[in-house]
Amino acid sequence: MITKIRLGRGLSRSNSVETTAPNWIKSSLSYGNGNCVEVAGLDDDIIMIRDSKNVKGAVLGFTPGEWDAFVGGVRNGEFDRRR
Repeated sequence: MITKIRLGRGLSRSNSVETTAPNWIKSSLSYGNGNCVEVAGLDDDIIMIRDSKNVKGAVLGFTPGEWDAFVGGVRNGEFDRRR
């Protein structure tokens, strides 16, 4: 289940959750290439991801289980680009 979150407005679905200023972390591999994403809430119930070039834009929210499954897939090479 992917949830779009608008910071300061809570979840876009009926179960509204207030968010305070999260501590956004940018990947060290994002610097200098213009393709930057940031992650916040790694210790919370919702892990948030946003485009660092559009900090007021949409934020995707994932449960810890969804995040762990995604990171595990990345580590296993399941999302590697085919060239």
